[in-house]
Amino acid sequence: MPITRRDLLAFAGLAACTSPKAPSVPPVRIEDVLGRAIDAAKNAGATYADARVVRRRDQGVGTREDHVVAVSDDETYGIGVRVLVVTRSEGGATQAWGFAASAGVDETNAAHAAERAVAVARANAGPRKRPILLAPVATYRDHWATPFEVDPFDVPISEKAALLRDIWNDVRTVKGAKYMDGSCRCISEHKTFASSEGSLIEQRVMRVEARFGVTATDDATGDSVSRDHELPPMQAGWEYVTRSSLRKDGRTIAADAVAKLGAPSVTAGKRDIILAPSNLWLVIHESIGHSTELDRALGYEANFAGTSFATPDQIGKLEYAKNDITFYADKTTRGGLATCGYDDDGEKTQKWNLVDKGKLAAFQTTRDQAAWIGEKRSRGCSFAEDYASIPFQRMPNVSLEPGARDVSLEDMIAATDDGILVSGDGSWSIDHQRYNFQFGGQMFYAVKGGKIAGALRDVAYQSNTVDFWHSCDMVGGARHFELHGSLVDGKGEPAQSNPVSHGCPPARFRNINVLDTKRQKA
Repeated sequence: MPITRRDLLAFAGLAACTSPKAPSVPPVRIEDVLGRAIDAAKNAGATYADARVVRRRDQGVGTREDHVVAVSDDETYGIGVRVLVVTRSEGGATQAWGFAASAGVDETNAAHAAERAVAVARANAGPRKRPILLAPVATYRDHWATPFEVDPFDVPISEKAALLRDIWNDVRTVKGAKYMDGSCRCISEHKTFASSEGSLIEQRVMRVEARFGVTATDDATGDSVSRDHELPPMQAGWEYVTRSSLRKDGRTIAADAVAKLGAPSVTAGKRDIILAPSNLWLVIHESIGHSTELDRALGYEANFAGTSFATPDQIGKLEYAKNDITFYADKTTRGGLATCGYDDDGEKTQKWNLVDKGKLAAFQTTRDQAAWIGEKRSRGCSFAEDYASIPFQRMPNVSLEPGARDVSLEDMIAATDDGILVSGDGSWSIDHQRYNFQFGGQMFYAVKGGKIAGALRDVAYQSNTVDFWHSCDMVGGARHFELHGSLVDGKGEPAQSNPVSHGCPPARFRNINVLDTKRQKA
């Protein structure tokens, strides 16, 4: 059953409660803690303040063949306070952000964190290239939660490990399949946000991932290849894993690995390529998702592969792709890893086009970025990894809009005379402008005369963002749309990690440069 309001109240401690081990401790109401932080910040001189109480739990189990090799269960809990302070001097008034956090969730620690945040803001005061202007936001008093049936944290670690060991029992029956590694990961993020503008928002997000990979080896030559299962992580409960084909696919993935081991290397050159959603999502992430982050586009962010070739002055002008291709951002996509009801600025999440019919249409923004490009409302892209992390612009779910016709992967194969089908994500590399790139994959198949003509190996493809998306001549229909993604996407310094999904149907690209990676290594 979906989580109820009562469950949320009990989990977050919004209802007054005391610890059974320490009955003398006064009850803690999260509203009071947040309110104390806001009041203390305003009393210390903040013109704006927000506070977040966040409990984040991250549980994992890893296996190798039939035995458990790693178990983790980490939890963080605390309050983070962010303030905006105006400092006046002979040179005039300047604004600055300040942030501080505490692992003590009570009114005293909340007030101290707020006062430290104001002190940090005053220390940060100084000349600024751009004034800090917060886009207006409505006042919300609401709660939001991931719909799920089975709380993954109620599933014993032994049961998760048994699932992976059972898969190995099938993998080991395939001749040539020698090794298997598997893992399950569950992340619960429960946060309550309050602002000096009157919002009080409670959210619980649940994310799960289960995966395994098989390595096939040739004992005579010592050669080896790997093949990973393609079940994507998802915002869901444990029922997502148990209803998937993961448990049944051991022999299939093992057979793929063996076929890949014995396959010929690709012949390098210009080829048509068909990309399954399990591969294409990563190209979207790197070439579209990161390049439309406004802080990268303006040079304020360069960690984890740089800035962006796209800039705000190119909105409506830059031809990113052919005119029948649209990319949209959406933090409301059901199951999306970046999906939530509200961002960490307290803005309601939304959907909008980043590339509209081939042309750059918009960027990802937060409340303090919207004015940089003349927009009146934030796009709702503020996120902080945990209570001790300051919120800043992070990627929403970014997806390729399906084509108008019901084109399937099989249709693309039938329409291709000489090409390569790529499935699953692999190695990748992209330059510091999010322009020139190279991607690999998991499985590769030669396409000859409209049919699959056997497996290939050692395949990578190269292009640049603009040429690549202009070379796309077939996009699958809505029935063939799939959501893939990653629980970890790094950005910032100090670095933070953000979960994000990317949806797409299969697509075909013409005359792409294909590499033989084995020859490259030689």
